[in-house]
Amino acid sequence: MAFIRLKNFLIKLISLKSAFYTMTLDKTDKYILKLLQDNSQVTVKEISIQTGLSTTPVFERIKRLEKNGFIKKYVAILDREKIDKGLMAFCSIVLKDHSKEAFKRFETDIARLPEIVECFKIAGSTDYLLKIIVKNMKEYNEFTSTKLGQLDAVGRRESSFVMGEVKNTTEISLA
Repeated sequence: MAFIRLKNFLIKLISLKSAFYTMTLDKTDKYILKLLQDNSQVTVKEISIQTGLSTTPVFERIKRLEKNGFIKKYVAILDREKIDKGLMAFCSIVLKDHSKEAFKRFETDIARLPEIVECFKIAGSTDYLLKIIVKNMKEYNEFTSTKLGQLDAVGRRESSFVMGEVKNTTEISLA
């Protein structure tokens, strides 16, 4: 009986240790991540050809990368112009109040607005930087006056409009 309890204790200890274990990426993991960043629809078979591994180890590596949070999700990147969302703007926000509650309330409110595709809490002269995508200037004006402008926490806002994209990538360097 004591042996069984010791065995169960060791199993729990090992599982706890693996929960705190930080996975490190080897060269092959990084290459797989690069291939998936280039095209998230690349098949395991195609990756196995490019890495020189058979499909089973490639599949297991991808699952491990997903399980350990290196791969958050797979997405389709849309062409804004083709879906009639041609205006992109960045909006700097300064809150009226800098209490913890005001920041939390603002972040909760912002999460509900689909026009805002990215929101960054930043250091400097402003509190947040929002990336907003809408159809046109009329829609932007309506959004800022009826939705963004109505948020209690917003003190000051300043908009900058994208005139052209010089670089737009989702790929993160693994070097």
